[in-house]
Amino acid sequence: MKESSREFWTSLHYKLKEALISVLPVSVLVFLLSLTPWVDISARELMVFVVSAVLLVLGIGLFNLGADLAMTPMGQYIGEGLTKSKKMGVLLSVSLLMGILITIAEPDLSVLASQVSAVMNGTVLIVTVGVGVGLMLLLGVLKIVLRADLTSILLYFYMVLFCLAAILIQNGGGSLLSMSFDSGGVTTGPITVPFIMALGVGIAMSVGGRNASENSFGLIALCSVGPIIAVLALSMASTGKLNYTLPDYSLGAIFSEGIGTVISETMLEVGKSLVMVVVFFFILQFAILKLPKTKILQILFGIIYTFIGLVLFLAAVSIAFMPIGFKIGSQLANAHPAILIAVAFIIGNVVVLAEPAVHVLNNQVKDITDGEVSKTQMLTALSIGVGVSIGLSVLRVHFGFSLLYYLVPGYLISLGLSFMVPKLYTAIAFDSGGVASGPLTSSFILPLVIGACVTIQGESAVLDFAFGVVAMVALTPLITIQTLGFKSVVSVRRRNKAALKRILSAADDQIIYFE
Repeated sequence: MKESSREFWTSLHYKLKEALISVLPVSVLVFLLSLTPWVDISARELMVFVVSAVLLVLGIGLFNLGADLAMTPMGQYIGEGLTKSKKMGVLLSVSLLMGILITIAEPDLSVLASQVSAVMNGTVLIVTVGVGVGLMLLLGVLKIVLRADLTSILLYFYMVLFCLAAILIQNGGGSLLSMSFDSGGVTTGPITVPFIMALGVGIAMSVGGRNASENSFGLIALCSVGPIIAVLALSMASTGKLNYTLPDYSLGAIFSEGIGTVISETMLEVGKSLVMVVVFFFILQFAILKLPKTKILQILFGIIYTFIGLVLFLAAVSIAFMPIGFKIGSQLANAHPAILIAVAFIIGNVVVLAEPAVHVLNNQVKDITDGEVSKTQMLTALSIGVGVSIGLSVLRVHFGFSLLYYLVPGYLISLGLSFMVPKLYTAIAFDSGGVASGPLTSSFILPLVIGACVTIQGESAVLDFAFGVVAMVALTPLITIQTLGFKSVVSVRRRNKAALKRILSAADDQIIYFE
């Protein structure tokens, strides 16, 4: 008992330390900006931000601990158990249903749906996105079982995606384009990512094969493209003008509503998400899995830590990070455009460190690649990618051009790289795109870009030019991580070439002749 308690406190200490290292750069950057003439943040706002940052550290630490104890094992047990049962129909049915249920419960998707209620029924939108994720999760499971090539599948569906985008623009629905692409990022939240990734690992390890580790990746990538296709298709049937109403991002609005109300609403949203996942898991436990009580107890404790961590995380983001993000964006927009773009790039670099799901992905990548792709390499590639994406998004706000000017060449480059790098890097890269666009992106980065857009282009332009930043965050890691893989390939070829040259240039007196 004492040994278990000691292990728990050791794990919690490590997770909190990791969370502090993640959140500290964002907090320091906000503080430094408050000292510049470009951003005016009051002492009260800074105090609330500091308290929220502390809650954020606690939230990320507890969430990561809960993901290790509950969400990741649950997904892996389901994947292994259903695959070993050799009931393909059950495996595919469970994958479809799980994808729909988890997506419907995702809080970020509900926020997005409320923004488009002027032309779309929110329930219809959420269910449509859920079906898109469910179908893609089913396809992803088939891809693992059949050991199909991920690159070919992604290439096909991105061709379908851009064809639908072209039709939507042709029919005058361009205002919905950015929102449609953002839907792919908001569906891969902190609850779904560890669950779906572990599901892929469990199935791939049960199926086996030479490339089982490589085959386990790709579910997040497919589950990110599914909602975009679904929402683009739904947008074609939508009529009327979409009116975007700017929310009140001031701290005063939060305090007038009541912090207790914010926390209770957050608890309800997180509870709804977790209950659907847990109920689904326990149905499978009694019907198929039959796990021992010790593992079930561990999962229950992990769910509690996950719940508390996510409530603290999302409450902290709502109370301070959204208002401060909006204020920084709107005030920096009054400065020189170069300053706005440079600060956006730096903020993008550090914000990705605070995304809970990023750390889950990094740990799984490190384990599955046996250290070939280290956590430092992953974080560096993700940070640079997200920084570039935020900088480019602000540049788009300043000049006011279509999101497709970024997405079309960006996806052409990323899909082209997929033919030149090891398949493992391609799978990791496309999964990273969905993971990087987590709740902090939609709750800090998006308000920042919206604030800049309101100042530069006006409130009526928000849907056209501010939305799409989540899609950009999901895009750039595809290029940076595959570039990391391309660099690895070039290095290996260079070493092999140098070794061969040394062998061929060896002197004759170093060769022993036998007669």
